[in-house]
Amino acid sequence: MSGSRTTIGLDVGGTKVAAVLLERAGGTVLDREQASSGGSATDLVATLAGLVDSLRTRANTDRGMVAAVGLGIAGLVDRRGVVRWSPNLPAAVDHPLTDELEAAVGLPVTTTNDATAATVAEARFGAGRGCEDVALITLGTGIGAGFVVDGRLLRGAHGFAGEPGHMVVDAHGPLHLTGHQGTWEALASGHALGRMGAEAGIGQGPKVVAAMATGDPTATDVFDRWCREVARGLANLVVVLDPRRIVLGGGLVEVGEPLRSGVASWLERLTPGADARPAVEVVLAELGAEAGALGAGLLASELLVDDD
Repeated sequence: MSGSRTTIGLDVGGTKVAAVLLERAGGTVLDREQASSGGSATDLVATLAGLVDSLRTRANTDRGMVAAVGLGIAGLVDRRGVVRWSPNLPAAVDHPLTDELEAAVGLPVTTTNDATAATVAEARFGAGRGCEDVALITLGTGIGAGFVVDGRLLRGAHGFAGEPGHMVVDAHGPLHLTGHQGTWEALASGHALGRMGAEAGIGQGPKVVAAMATGDPTATDVFDRWCREVARGLANLVVVLDPRRIVLGGGLVEVGEPLRSGVASWLERLTPGADARPAVEVVLAELGAEAGALGAGLLASELLVDDD
């Protein structure tokens, strides 16, 4: 692999795949592409291979040789890179995506959870840089997470660490699609904000945010109650992991400062022993929707011996 200096990162969501060509040394995105993620597992492998081949063709002509591929995907991904559970991508479950993609493109491939990949990117080049104890929480249709502890990515015994959206925070709360009642995701995801807005007669999440921006008191109350539910789960993570910084990411980060300040205020009130603890920094993610693909590309670099 002498002379190779680029990797490819792929982020597989429920509807699309984002792909980036990444410079290994500095994390610079050199090229990008996307495609639909629908269809069977065989279709998905073909889509991923097509994206890799497209980026590699352009890279080999003017940006050097691609050395490895990283794949981030929503769900439980074990240490062998096999998706064991994924409500949004059931076709990928127990399918040898990693092995089949390696065979299709002739490059080493590493596969991990998408939020874990995004955590790597934010910790290295985004809102978590310079901090050795970081929790990234992605707030969107669901809740994802990744943790850096003492400067090391926390993966867990089986590779499944980073799924706090499924912890129960209210045994009498709403039913989650997994069949469990009162999970953090059921109470504090973007879907939950939409449900709360609809119950208040405002409408789904975007309408809550828009009405709040005009000073509507009902929307402001709904959003504040939702921030409290976000903070309730974060308080559990704080007492377990003791992070120095919490990075809020995902689609809802577009709300901006009202999200950050609302969650931070409730976190201080809900964290046991808050008066005795240094304040946890709550910040907004900086890398946007590309964080997952960027992190996957960074993780691909770990497959390589540095021979540049």
